Amino acid sequence: MQYKRIVVKLGTNLLTGGAGRLDVKIIADLVKQVADLHSRGHEVILVSSGAVAAGRERLGIKNKLKDIPFKQVMASVGQNRLMHLYDELFSIFGITVSQALLTRSDLMDRAQYLNARNTLLALIELKVVCIVNENDVVCTDELGELKFGDNDNLSAMVANLVDADLLILLSDVKGLYSANPRRDKQARLLPVVEKIDENIMKMAGSAGSERGTGGMATKIEAARLATSSGVPVIITLGTLPNVLVRAAAGKSVGTLFLPRDSKIESRQRWLLSGLSSKGKLIIDKGAVDALRKSNRSLLPAGIIDVTGNFKRGDAVDVVDQNGNKVGSGISNYSARDLRRIKGIQSSKIADTLGYEYGDEAIHCNNLALT
Repeated sequence: MQYKRIVVKLGTNLLTGGAGRLDVKIIADLVKQVADLHSRGHEVILVSSGAVAAGRERLGIKNKLKDIPFKQVMASVGQNRLMHLYDELFSIFGITVSQALLTRSDLMDRAQYLNARNTLLALIELKVVCIVNENDVVCTDELGELKFGDNDNLSAMVANLVDADLLILLSDVKGLYSANPRRDKQARLLPVVEKIDENIMKMAGSAGSERGTGGMATKIEAARLATSSGVPVIITLGTLPNVLVRAAAGKSVGTLFLPRDSKIESRQRWLLSGLSSKGKLIIDKGAVDALRKSNRSLLPAGIIDVTGNFKRGDAVDVVDQNGNKVGSGISNYSARDLRRIKGIQSSKIADTLGYEYGDEAIHCNNLALT
């Protein structure tokens, strides 16, 4: 099996080689592997730690400071240096990079979620390698409600955001073991985990790495989040030879966590459940036929009426003129906007609203039919 769209998380301990500064040799090797995948047609998004470590090195701070303001300062100084390094290394292979700094609140708001998704997908289409990190400089929520807290969970959210085929968590350990391999010589590597249950969580323990913000426990939490949305996850040692290329080709490296369902099954179940529906779009017979027979997107021209008071990015039900449910999907426009553009051609959206978010009321990729 080969995976096309891949999210790769690079941990602090991996990027620093366990030391207090970025290891350029290790990073250059990982960049070369991503470039190799890029040339083979794979789509790769990196979720990279290392900004705080880079800032600490640049400021000459040797002791470990845990206060949020100090971490923000180090992240602010280090993020620029980290991106400069990536830009220089990827330019060797003629690859353009971009940066995306996210917070949990960005993905909690449906409109911002959709904006982030559309931006990342557009970058992929342009063959740009996007490097994602949490926006530590502005994210100060001490209750943990607005922070991801670690890039493991952030990478799982990004994998879900872009409908990735695979999430790879690269670290300084080869995978999940039956016991702590540093303490128990009888510990064995688990090549495949079919279900993340209490026993698996116990194996993960709770110890974090020295310079990172997460240990194996956070990686398992991230794996549970991703696999529940249909994305398989690999946890493995980042310094294994050609590890990314081998993983992308479906080779056995580290521990593979199997998804609970396929991406389509998981997404359709969520949409069709109706639990998150904020309104209804009543469509004409022509639109029903286009959706059912041709797997087309729903255009404003096919909408007869709109009920509910939903926002852009909310889930809505799609029904025919007799009230029969045709499907459910994520609306590209708010209820207010759709009431203004229902029944008109997509080419007139911008003239009617003064702006546009695309030709579709619901894109076919965000639509599940009954």
